[in-house]
Amino acid sequence: MVANSQPWTIRDLAAMPDDGGWKRYEIIDGELYVTRAPHIRHQGAAGKLHMRLERWSEETGLGAAFQAPGVVFSPTDAVIPDVVWVSYERLANGLDDAGHLIVAPELMVEILSPGDLNEQRDKEVKLKLYSRYGVQEYWIVNWQLKTLEIYRRSNAQLQIVGTLLVGDTLASPLLPEFSTP
Repeated sequence: MVANSQPWTIRDLAAMPDDGGWKRYEIIDGELYVTRAPHIRHQGAAGKLHMRLERWSEETGLGAAFQAPGVVFSPTDAVIPDVVWVSYERLANGLDDAGHLIVAPELMVEILSPGDLNEQRDKEVKLKLYSRYGVQEYWIVNWQLKTLEIYRRSNAQLQIVGTLLVGDTLASPLLPEFSTP
């Protein structure tokens, strides 16, 4: 996190230097978060989930999965989740001219990066952010421990409903007939 007396905005992000994708810039509640390119295992976990969600999406025609899209909730809340799934209904009016999502995807997925601050950002700060903007389901993957936490919307906020381990099957009422080990 980078301290600033004025809240950071998406306009500030547009002025950031392009370093070829080695850094991710996100703003949550006007605070700037800068992270490095993720570990290859992190990227692998995101890629597998993206592929499985996209395959299911193509079979059902209900929506689309995207890997590392820009999601702009407000001028002071803009993130780059690892994977999202969004219905075609939301997607129809949900992009800005730069190709960023400006609606809450139904599903957001974050793959944990090592470090307490990274874990706190994904498990606390982003959980609150995604709850506030109406995300229906949030998955947090820990590639090191090989776990997947599932949060679902209940009483206007995301609440944990379970943690999957190796050998468990991932399914969701949000995604009819989606199932993957």
